[in-house]
Amino acid sequence: MKNSLTITDTTRIKSISIGGKVIETHEGESVLETLERQNIEVNYNCREGFCGVCRTKLLSGSVDYRIEPLAFIDDDEILSCCTVPTSDISIKFEY
Repeated sequence: MKNSLTITDTTRIKSISIGGKVIETHEGESVLETLERQNIEVNYNCREGFCGVCRTKLLSGSVDYRIEPLAFIDDDEILSCCTVPTSDISIKFEY
């Protein structure tokens, strides 16, 4: 099953839009934490950037890493467990 998400940046609040539903992020909250808080199923394991299970395609935008990931990722991928959006972003994941 494939899902596309868009995270949009406002002055203070970033939000994720999925299927018409808008999800507000909390300051410093990772992409994974935002999705989990809204009961959106996302694959993950270590939450530390080691395993790569939460690997997600970054379609547009930019993120910062809380910690530098050790898992291999391509240039167009992020690890949702340890990334915080720094701009409007669109991501796509499969589960």
